[in-house]
Amino acid sequence: MDLETGKRGSRQSHISQLMSQVTGAEAAMVVNNNASAIMLALATVAVGKEVVVSRGEAVEIGGGFRIPDVLRQSGATLLEVGTTNRTYARDFDAAITENTGAILAVHASNFKVIGFTNTPTLGELVEVGHRRGVPVLHDLGSGCLLDTVPYGLAPEPMPQQSVSAGVDLGFFSGDKLLGGPQAGIIIGKKEAVARVSSHPLARAVRIDKMSMAALAATILHYIRDEATSKIPIWRMISATEEELRRKSESWANFTQNGVSVASRSAIGGGSLPGETLPTWVTRIPSTQPGEAEKMAQRLRDNNPPIVARIEDDAVILDPRTVLPGDESDLREALNNIAQPNAAS
Repeated sequence: MDLETGKRGSRQSHISQLMSQVTGAEAAMVVNNNASAIMLALATVAVGKEVVVSRGEAVEIGGGFRIPDVLRQSGATLLEVGTTNRTYARDFDAAITENTGAILAVHASNFKVIGFTNTPTLGELVEVGHRRGVPVLHDLGSGCLLDTVPYGLAPEPMPQQSVSAGVDLGFFSGDKLLGGPQAGIIIGKKEAVARVSSHPLARAVRIDKMSMAALAATILHYIRDEATSKIPIWRMISATEEELRRKSESWANFTQNGVSVASRSAIGGGSLPGETLPTWVTRIPSTQPGEAEKMAQRLRDNNPPIVARIEDDAVILDPRTVLPGDESDLREALNNIAQPNAAS
């Protein structure tokens, strides 16, 4: 309900205000996932027209999600420019015709090309697009609302940067680095977002009310500057080495031959490819061949299940990935299971 009019309102109004507050965008809306967000936007602004994409950004990510397939399903046509490793703003400029519907920049969220490379900045693409009267769209992949660099990680594109660059529409996931439920978030210019929200497909891909509530609660943590203490993924990323060392040493005491050793934590989840953080882990070495696999299976069979990894015939437990409320269950399981002579 709209409290001012006393009539039915939009379920998007509250989340739109929150997303605008945290990103600086003129407007925002939410759908059920990021693939839907991209398809909906393309169906709105580029149906029957060409969408210019760098050849190196016509990517496939998890689950067989391919940018060329999404474009085709939206009714747009892919026009690749540049090369796999080097693309320039002038390539986009030269490709624009009267049949161009949009410029699309795509963040390769789960792989990276290194070496002899070049990618135009968002600002350069916006300059070309707006000078030629073509909207610029940006698929960020993960919705990273905090700067990753202070935590020793490579920079990840942020929605705030898309807004500052002047893109017409940006899209990102509500889970992954944002840390909320699965959702597709669309931010951008007020007029552009309004066009997208009024497209018939918007109803088909709208987010359900429970996911909407969960997303709103997540965004409030960012607004209140408490993301690193309240959102699990950011609590894990921001954990200190000293904190992790103490935990790994404590866990080792609940095993017969476990030790605390330095290691690395991979971010994973289709974000920050190749990036790791220093950590301390509890390492439980095997005393006989195949013992690590058996112990890992017993841990998975525990209630609640405990998922470890195996390296060099040893079970590895990383404290970074365990929330404080789960530690008592883990310690009990280690005491009962993580022993060389425990029943298989």
